Amino acid sequence: MRRLLRTAPLAAAALLLAACGTTEPAADDAKESTEAITLTDASGAEVELDGPAKKVVGTEWNVVEHLVSLGVDPVGVADVKGYQAWDSAVPLKNEPKDIGTRGEPSMDTIASLKPDLIVATSDLQPAAVEQLRKVAPVVTVKSADAADPVGQMLKNLDLIAEATGTTERAATLKKDFDAKLAEGKKALADAGLNGAEIAFADGYVTSNQVSVRPYTSGSLVGGVNERLGLKNAWKLKGDEAYGLAATDVEGLTGLGKVQFVYVANKGDASSDPFGKELAGNSVWKSLPFVKSGDVHRLSDGIWMFGGTGSMEAYTDALVASLTK
Repeated sequence: MRRLLRTAPLAAAALLLAACGTTEPAADDAKESTEAITLTDASGAEVELDGPAKKVVGTEWNVVEHLVSLGVDPVGVADVKGYQAWDSAVPLKNEPKDIGTRGEPSMDTIASLKPDLIVATSDLQPAAVEQLRKVAPVVTVKSADAADPVGQMLKNLDLIAEATGTTERAATLKKDFDAKLAEGKKALADAGLNGAEIAFADGYVTSNQVSVRPYTSGSLVGGVNERLGLKNAWKLKGDEAYGLAATDVEGLTGLGKVQFVYVANKGDASSDPFGKELAGNSVWKSLPFVKSGDVHRLSDGIWMFGGTGSMEAYTDALVASLTK
C-alpha cells in the first residue's frame, strides 16, 4: 500500500511527491425526520434517500471523521487500522468492517453490508463511484479545495449531515470549531505570536532520500493557521486541491526565522526525517529555526486532512507547542 502520509490526498499528493470536539450525538438529533431526502452532491448528481441514512460506508478518512463527529457510526470504513493510527483525535466508537484501501474499496465487501448510503470523495475514480452506485446511493464530496480549504471542509460536513439527518449536530460542531479557533487565536496573541510566521510540513524517507511536503496557505492546516492569526511562511505554490507543494532539505534554507511545525507518526518509521535522518545533516542544523529551537513535532493521531475534530485537536496541540 502507498505510504499513508503521502496518500491522504490520493490524486494531488501523488502528482506532487507522488482535543477534538465531542462526538456524542445531540439530543435533538433523536427527533430527526424520517421523510425522504433529495440532495445534490459535489459531482452534480442528484441523490435520493428514503430517509436519513443510518447504515453508512465511508471510503475516505475525512468523511469517516465527519460521520463519527455527527454521531453516525459507519458500518464500513476503508483501512480501519490506518484510520485508528492517523486519526485517533476522533476515534471510531464501533468496530466497522474494513472495506479495503481508500483508493480501491472492495465492492463485494461493501455490498455485503447492505448500506443505505456510501460517502465517497472526488479522489475516488469515477469508474469506482459508478460501481458503488449499483450497490447503494452514493454521496460524493469534494476532497479538498485550496481556494477555500476550511470552507470546503465545512461544506462537506454539511452535505453529510443533510444525508444523515444530523444538521443540528453539524451546526453545533461548526459553532464549537469557531470557538476553538477564537480561543487559540487569543492564546497566541497573548503570547505575542499574532502574525508570527509558520511553516508546517510533513516528510518521509524513500531510498535514503528525504522529501519534504510543505502545507501552503491553500492547505486545510494553512487555512486554520491563518484563522489563528499566523502567517504562512511558504512561498511555494501548492496544488489546486490540497495546497501541498514539494521540496527537500535545501528548499528549507529560504524560510528564515520561522516556527517550523511538523507531523509524524510513531507507527511509520520513515515519517519523521526531521527528528531522525536530518539530525546530523549540516544544512538542517544550519537553519535559523533549528538553531533557535523553534522546531515543533505535534502529537500523533491528528489527521491533517480531517474535519472539525482533527482541526480542533491541531489547534490545541499547536498553541501548546508554540506557547510553552
